[in-house]
Amino acid sequence: MPFTIAIIGRPNVGKSTLFNRLVGQKLALVDDLPGVTRDRREGGARLGDLEFTIIDTAGLDEGAKGSLTARMQEQTETAIAQADALFFVVDARAGLTPNDRAFADFARRANKPVLLVANKSEGKHGDAGAMEAFALGLGDPIQISAEHGEGMGELYDALARLMPEPVDEDEAEDDEPLTEEEAATRPIRVAIVGRPNAGKSTLINHLLGEERLLTSPEAGTTRDSIAVEITWKGREFRVFDTAGLRRRSRIEEKLEKLSVADALRAVRFAEVVVMTMDAQNRFEEQDLRIADLIEREGRAIVLAANKWDLMESKGGGAISGLRRDADHLLPQVKGVPIVAVSGLMGEGIDRLMQAIQDAYALWNRRISTAALNRWFEEAVQANPPPAVSGRRLKLNYITQTKARPPSFVLFCSRADAVPQSYLRYLTNSLREAFDLPGTPVRITLREKANPFAHKRKRPS
Repeated sequence: MPFTIAIIGRPNVGKSTLFNRLVGQKLALVDDLPGVTRDRREGGARLGDLEFTIIDTAGLDEGAKGSLTARMQEQTETAIAQADALFFVVDARAGLTPNDRAFADFARRANKPVLLVANKSEGKHGDAGAMEAFALGLGDPIQISAEHGEGMGELYDALARLMPEPVDEDEAEDDEPLTEEEAATRPIRVAIVGRPNAGKSTLINHLLGEERLLTSPEAGTTRDSIAVEITWKGREFRVFDTAGLRRRSRIEEKLEKLSVADALRAVRFAEVVVMTMDAQNRFEEQDLRIADLIEREGRAIVLAANKWDLMESKGGGAISGLRRDADHLLPQVKGVPIVAVSGLMGEGIDRLMQAIQDAYALWNRRISTAALNRWFEEAVQANPPPAVSGRRLKLNYITQTKARPPSFVLFCSRADAVPQSYLRYLTNSLREAFDLPGTPVRITLREKANPFAHKRKRPS
């Protein structure tokens, strides 16, 4: 197990900024508004030659039992229990507050090594607040500026004294490239997306078997894209919970814009995207927009009709209706797998996980050139391309250039003249012939080189 550090402190002292600095990426959302972070987030961190796991937590705050604030603090307490050491962060510019003093006692009771970090210490204004931090009784404050990268050397020195001795490089195993078998068993990256309050976090919590992610009837509870590790029937998955995606015209607050941008990054990073819909209000306009976005990004897609336990009719007819609606409204991913689930009750979870694995396998599918061209000849004979401006289009042959998603190059005589309707015909025929339901398929047109292009007509 890597050495683990939890960053704790009251809201808006710069915990997420320090987290981003240590992981080397802007993974956690940062804003001047207090309380941006809600779920705990983990990342691989590096400070000089020190490597460790860092956990960003929600700001320590008091709240009524059962409230969202109280459950945020429970997430922080879980992070503290998992950690080997704590960074207790205070705001050097604001000075000490009663909450800082109260939570310093909380940190001491954790019985873990604590490094007192006085953030926002850049310039002269931070010195007074940093000196005040001595009163907390947590040792000498380490003055840093997470935003500007100041004081990282002092933080390194203090952390190096806490961490265990590194393994001798001569004794460590050499890193070797992944074999095909190892690549086939590495975690599948899955993003769970959808409109606000579609039950995404509840669904992931049931997969994990614990209340790992905060849930609430109030829409917009999730802000950061949080990654969790899940094992299902021996296969590992890295699942990203994301903020709800609303129509762009309704997004006004800066924080929601950041959350949506984070969700879109999760989609681009994922290999399979589960689009979660409310079963009682499915296939609304925003659902269709999200599905189209996933297809344009070229990710494998699975539709999950969540809250199925609230449906009055749950029989085969209801499932068939889902299938008809999906094929009619989403022709660009015709045949996309659709699963009725209930994240709250755990219904359909096994079917959903199997659908994710099947979609991932199709997304990685490769087809031999010989088989492709046998299909291609039959498809063109059954429905020849139309003549354009009185000239016949000549389609030569097709080959697959890559998978993830399956992508093909079609060589022809006049690429700019091939109608989009004919490309759609070839795409649908390809899906049907090689059993690629719901997988994004890319066909690129390319003109064959003209062997007589170098022979220009001589002037008369």
